[in-house]
Amino acid sequence: MKIISWNVNGIRAVLNKGFLQFVKKEDPDILCVQETKARAEQVDKVLEQYGFHYWNSAEKNGYAGTAVFSKEKPLSVHDGINISKHDKEGRVITAEFSKFYLVNVYVPNSGNGLVRLSYRKGWDADFLNYLTQLEKKKPVVVCGDFNVAHTPIDLANPKSNYNKTAGYTQVEIDGFNAFAAHGLVDTFRLFTKEGDHYTFWSQRTNARARNVGWRIDYFLVSQGFAGHVKKSGILSNVMGSDHCPIVVELSI
Repeated sequence: MKIISWNVNGIRAVLNKGFLQFVKKEDPDILCVQETKARAEQVDKVLEQYGFHYWNSAEKNGYAGTAVFSKEKPLSVHDGINISKHDKEGRVITAEFSKFYLVNVYVPNSGNGLVRLSYRKGWDADFLNYLTQLEKKKPVVVCGDFNVAHTPIDLANPKSNYNKTAGYTQVEIDGFNAFAAHGLVDTFRLFTKEGDHYTFWSQRTNARARNVGWRIDYFLVSQGFAGHVKKSGILSNVMGSDHCPIVVELSI
């Protein structure tokens, strides 16, 4: 099973930037997108090769949102993490398959001036608790934009950003460390140990051309499920968003 995850920074915008051609070429079994910034009815019928479309859109127009497109019908689909203060921004879709839960997530950004950092701290804890409850039934595969560079090799300029920039504060790092301590495995690091691999580049200062980036998009899996991961990579040459897609291949 091949799964692709991509923060598209607006699905209506990326449709004009080669998105459909990319999906046709890669032909994943499941496509997870974040930051859709749209409701299903605002998007023309697309991705008809996928029989099952699921959208979780924010209450606020043009903001956040997630979607899942699958060739296989999930056993069940659930929006949010069952906490009302978190579930207004369309940040989580959980699709249950026979062997695992697939969780598509767009983790809140702590914002300019770190104005949402305390909210983010609580969100991370609540999201981990949600995943823990799922794991009591079957393993999880979690993908999406986690809005944190986990270690110094996951961003180009760690020293100048540490505790100053959203995505690389100790609070956010601790939040991700809690996922790892729980047993969730960063699948990319199963195959690639070195740095200079990024999934997000600021649209300012020509950052992408200079590869001054951040690795903030991940596939995580339950520890006992890691043996099913046959490939996990970053499709850094794919344009259309300030993020690039990531991919995992599972043997199930």
